Amino acid sequence: MIEFLDASPSDPIKIIVGASSQSYPGWIQTQEEELNLLKRSDWEKNFGNRKMDVILSEHVWEHLSFEEGIQAARICYDFLKPNGYIRCAVPDGYFKNEWYQNVVQVGGPGPKDHPAASHKIVHTYKTLTRVFEEAGFEIQLLEYCDEEGQFHFNEWDPHDGFIYRSYRYDHRNQDGVLGFVSLIVDAVKK
Repeated sequence: MIEFLDASPSDPIKIIVGASSQSYPGWIQTQEEELNLLKRSDWEKNFGNRKMDVILSEHVWEHLSFEEGIQAARICYDFLKPNGYIRCAVPDGYFKNEWYQNVVQVGGPGPKDHPAASHKIVHTYKTLTRVFEEAGFEIQLLEYCDEEGQFHFNEWDPHDGFIYRSYRYDHRNQDGVLGFVSLIVDAVKK
């Protein structure tokens, strides 16, 4: 069970799915074992009729197939408040960097214990948008590459969901050279 740690019923509920070591003040860390994106029963057990304000997902959705991504998005939609959102970051299939694409490819570049070994899809802004629109969300593109590999950035507030693997925060992006980017969207429940 997820612990709400001194949270009053009026406090915003902000969770990180697949948090691993991510820990931010005011955010509830969850792991797949306690909150599986594909198991509605996990959500019901942990939240009951409580609705969330924000779901943060950094490099999780690529571990779901396209269809599983839609299923997970629909479950999240049901547990979000109106105007709640999922801030979702995934590897970007349009980023023109051979090393990067090798690292994030479906099945990963190497041994079974490599983080990318369980990747099932490499999204583009088009496919990730479709996943969340199928579930009823409206999409705001925050960071993405277009079909020509051109990187686009729309200002976003890290306090609304911090993404390390992003243009501003990833240590591999220096002196105007992009070394590692993510496709980042806010999927908003209207």
